[in-house]
Amino acid sequence: MKGIVLAGGSGTRLAPLTIAVSKQLLPIYDKPMVFYPIGTLMNAGIRDILIITTPHDAPLFQKLLGDGSNFGVNLSYAVQPEPGGLAQAFLIGEEFINGEPVCLILGDNIFYGPTLPERLKKAADLKSGGRVFSYEVHDPERYGVVAYDENGKATSIEEKPENPKSSCAVTGIYFFDSEVVRIAKAIKPSARDQLEITDINQTYLEAGELEVIPMKTGDVWHDAGTHASLLEAGRFIETLERLQHIHVANLEAIAWKAGWIDETVLERQMNAYSNSGYGKYLKRLLDRRG
Repeated sequence: MKGIVLAGGSGTRLAPLTIAVSKQLLPIYDKPMVFYPIGTLMNAGIRDILIITTPHDAPLFQKLLGDGSNFGVNLSYAVQPEPGGLAQAFLIGEEFINGEPVCLILGDNIFYGPTLPERLKKAADLKSGGRVFSYEVHDPERYGVVAYDENGKATSIEEKPENPKSSCAVTGIYFFDSEVVRIAKAIKPSARDQLEITDINQTYLEAGELEVIPMKTGDVWHDAGTHASLLEAGRFIETLERLQHIHVANLEAIAWKAGWIDETVLERQMNAYSNSGYGKYLKRLLDRRG
């Protein structure tokens, strides 16, 4: 399965922070925001990843991430000249997808859960149709909202409804078969002049080919697209790392534990970050190994 991180957009909700730099390069505690969606894809076993960003920000992402070899993945880049909706990612990434299943994750979404990596791997083992995750929120009108029947089966997904039918939002990670490119080409722009991901989800749902997977107790999802949620996400990661010693989205650590990089690469990266907590965590991994 291929992976796409959509890190474009104008970040207007975070202005003036985003006037000079992409929101996905802003910090979430001790690392850039984009590390978190990349780490989520890596935890799903996905190693071939496309970063879609703006023409202005593309060089910055490439300077930060390179070709991905330090993390045991293959990174490539594409630009989204103007924000055209989440589903536009499949059109921009058509050549990259190349007829394979694909997972799209939003660049400002942060996922954590002790058992979540295993469920992500299962979701990525997709032969046909689509899979999305849902999460209960207090402000569902900001999201695509799932409606259920009396048996708990998903019946519809509405984009930012004024009167939500439930409090269950579709999170910003989507697993689809290769038909998603054809479907994305067929949908029409919404009243917001956007190609909506909800229209793709609804197409799969109406065909009986969309599995909606509720996130479990203990799972956490942050959409870090506002000042408040950016701060909340940072505090959550700080609590995990500083107080509970659980490190999230340390890309070298994920790669090393998966056997994608060896100790030579890990030690080189440790030395590059030697003065930071990120590097000190890599040193602890090496010391425990010894």
